[in-house]
Amino acid sequence: AMAGEGGAYRLRCSLVGHRQDVRGLTCGIFPPGGFVSVSRDRTARLWAPDGLNRGFTEMHCMSGHSNFVSCVCIIPPSDLYPRGLIATGGNDHNICIFTVDNPAPLYTLKGHKNAVCSLSSGKFGTLLSGSWDTTAKVWLNDRCMMTLQGHTAAIWAVKILPEQGLMLTGSADKTIKLWKAGRCERTYTGHEDCVRGLAILSEMEFLSCANDASVRRWQISGECLQVYYGHTNYIYSISVFPHCKDFVTTGEDRSLRIWKQGECAQTIRLPAQSVWCCCVLDNGDIVVGASDGIIRVFTASLERTASAEEIQVFENELSQASIDPKTGDLGDINANDLPGREHLKDPGTRDGQTRLIKDNGKVEAYQWSVSEGRWIKIGDVVGSSGATQQTSGKVLFEGKEYDYVFTIDVNESGPSYKLPYNITDDPWLTAYNFLQKNDLNPMFLDQVAKFIIDNTKGQTLLSTSAQYSDPFTGAGRYVPGSSSGSSTIPAADPFTGAGRYVPGSASNAIAPVGGVDPYTGMGAYQSAAAKVENIYFPKKDAVTFDQANPTQILGKLKELNGSASEEHKLTEDELIILEKLLSATCNNSSETPTAQQLQTLWRAVNWPEDIVFPALDILRVSVRHPTVNENFCSEKDHVQFIILLLKFLNPNGKQANQLLALRALCNCFVSQAGQKLMMEQRDEIMTQAIEAKSGTNKNIHIALATLTLNYAVCLHKVNNIEGKAQCLSVISTVMEVVQDLEAVFRLLVALGTLISDDTSAVQLAKSLGVDSQIKKYVSVSEPAKVKECCRFVLNLL
Repeated sequence: AMAGEGGAYRLRCSLVGHRQDVRGLTCGIFPPGGFVSVSRDRTARLWAPDGLNRGFTEMHCMSGHSNFVSCVCIIPPSDLYPRGLIATGGNDHNICIFTVDNPAPLYTLKGHKNAVCSLSSGKFGTLLSGSWDTTAKVWLNDRCMMTLQGHTAAIWAVKILPEQGLMLTGSADKTIKLWKAGRCERTYTGHEDCVRGLAILSEMEFLSCANDASVRRWQISGECLQVYYGHTNYIYSISVFPHCKDFVTTGEDRSLRIWKQGECAQTIRLPAQSVWCCCVLDNGDIVVGASDGIIRVFTASLERTASAEEIQVFENELSQASIDPKTGDLGDINANDLPGREHLKDPGTRDGQTRLIKDNGKVEAYQWSVSEGRWIKIGDVVGSSGATQQTSGKVLFEGKEYDYVFTIDVNESGPSYKLPYNITDDPWLTAYNFLQKNDLNPMFLDQVAKFIIDNTKGQTLLSTSAQYSDPFTGAGRYVPGSSSGSSTIPAADPFTGAGRYVPGSASNAIAPVGGVDPYTGMGAYQSAAAKVENIYFPKKDAVTFDQANPTQILGKLKELNGSASEEHKLTEDELIILEKLLSATCNNSSETPTAQQLQTLWRAVNWPEDIVFPALDILRVSVRHPTVNENFCSEKDHVQFIILLLKFLNPNGKQANQLLALRALCNCFVSQAGQKLMMEQRDEIMTQAIEAKSGTNKNIHIALATLTLNYAVCLHKVNNIEGKAQCLSVISTVMEVVQDLEAVFRLLVALGTLISDDTSAVQLAKSLGVDSQIKKYVSVSEPAKVKECCRFVLNLL
């Protein structure tokens, strides 16, 4: 029976295998009806339904991590791996990829700097990972394609949305972020504590759960549609039933809760404090993993329900559990005021309702079951004793989990300090780091270490590898929200009437080879596509901005020189020197620019930003000359040169400077030295350049598209998939905003060049949803090159 039939869930089976907490679960593709579990015991296990009875069999146990395994997901089948792959993330900072029939990893993904605690797979082999290092990473096969930076604390949850190219991340900074093509598009605020889980309802809606004990339903557009309350402690995990909007949650209040039509329809208590994870199988059965290392499956189907004996065993385990009143799961408890056993004669009013009674001086907890019409004992309430931890990794400090967080008072009057500690840590090293971090007197070392040892007596774990790194990163390593929002500037064209010498917008179009339109001009009734050959990409050479009117440039330079301050004013001689440089680099003359000319140019390009643009234009023209290119891009001077151009890319600065800096960067690609420098500084340049998309100036958009195209030309020659990923992300982001068809055309050529002869790049472009972004350009009638080029690109996708 499916979940939708409204029957109550009862135990189907309990699976023993893991030796410690089960931290992650996911439905398997192979074998059908199975699932995969991961645990603090460092293993992943594949379970298959047992044909004969109601249970599951462990198919095999996978190991590859040197520390706890905390998350798992399935990578869908591909031609190469028709049964799909299994990805697991661990506290050893790694992600292991397994096939379904081998206990050793196929390969390992390294790159995160702290525990990997969430994984989600998308189409075309993409994988998204979230880590305590505050970043999420996008992987394709065995390579990291892009890193999503912007959260200020651990990322606990990630999900790829079915609509291509969109990704969600949930963090200990209490926010959820939506990413498209590697850039943050939206931040959802509302949760009051760490966001721990995410689940997708549809292309338009998703759910989140958090340490604030609430579940929220969101619209992708940003609106929070509903908040669900019911849990009394952290909610760790959320999973959606197939083909409907009902869902299940598990948490630190020892419960699994089943939500239907927005209400908590059933609460199932478990004999373990932390119910870490859950997943819903295709048949509607629910699998849960908890801190007692046991996996339990619950079903609404009568034929799959466990035998009466097994259910009795489960209820006995539950009734013997001891509940710590300090967790607050049962509200404030005052033992003196509690009624006796007769209180259980009155029926409960809703499923999951709890009632405490006092019997022979003992406090017992019961829960009402609507389906069975009786009170079920869920445990004895016992006093708790300070810092002992029955289970693992419960306490949060700065968004990360620890076995303990102690409060240390160094002296009576001063402040108290928090000291996070894991059983696997060295007490002396932890004490030393704690004293250093809080700037405390090192003479306390023995005392603090002894305090830790005394308060964690008898708590040891499996012998850990020596290289276990301390997960305590302290603050100060966070990456500030680099990609939030984009600035908008008034869209006025900054070119004063005087700036008329700026090259015309389309005068620089990439003309088809031989300058002829590739259409044969023969009978228009022929299928044009059949006749057209792809003359557009892969493009082999950089596209440059060559137009220049030296007279106008120099005229403007002299005019502005007149108004320059004394320290910046150029002498008559220096103006003549720049005139010579311009003529040497404009008219393909045989003269070689001199060192003196280049020094003078450097002086001029360091003018104040309101008058610098004619000097920048001389730089833009002259950097195409091999001598000039070598001078500015070579090892010794290139740092100041790049800093200068990046400074002008600031979208809040003058648009003329922005345009000329972009064009100068494009022109750097003409020589070896320039290409080398552009590739070395790619990350920085692309990150700054993309901000130019926020304006509406089409010339700036064309220059930005050209810069992207020149990068694509270089990346096509050296197969650098991380570089291609960044370039694809820029193309996808810029494609959203540009209107000008010349800019669109250059982006299409860049896209075609990037994905030519590279299946990984094709997969990545698809997973970013680029194909759906560009479809509309197939119907552009003029210029014909736009639709032709677009068709060729879509053929590859």
